[in-house]
Amino acid sequence: MSAFHFESTWMVAAPPAEVHAVLVDLEHYPDWWPQVLAVAKIDDDTARVLCRSTLPYTLDLVLGAVHREPTLLETTISGDLSGTVRWRLSPVVGGTRLDHDQDVDVTGRLQALVARPLGPVLRWNHDRMMAGCLRGLRRRLAG
Repeated sequence: MSAFHFESTWMVAAPPAEVHAVLVDLEHYPDWWPQVLAVAKIDDDTARVLCRSTLPYTLDLVLGAVHREPTLLETTISGDLSGTVRWRLSPVVGGTRLDHDQDVDVTGRLQALVARPLGPVLRWNHDRMMAGCLRGLRRRLAG
């Protein structure tokens, strides 16, 4: 049981162009997303990201840009996780609808620890990480 699918839909009170600008600016994630500890740019399309949610484990990830379109941001993930993450941005009355979709396999040092009983704990941990993202994103967009 090392494969996980996560999805969520959020509404934020900012136009899609502003939301897009914040989400593509990966190097500044630590400024507003508390669980993103560090970002190191490798090249224009690739960055190394260290993140930690509630569990006492820091994920070491390499993110690679696939799409940076105004309505679709897609990134590959490698390192402790392997897969993809997508953000779809849609204008709505009062702001932007964000549809988040992530498919990952646990790899690296974590793979040996992941078993069926840990699945719910890892999902809970991911939910905490994304809750931090939403709070931070809303604060950042509010100025």
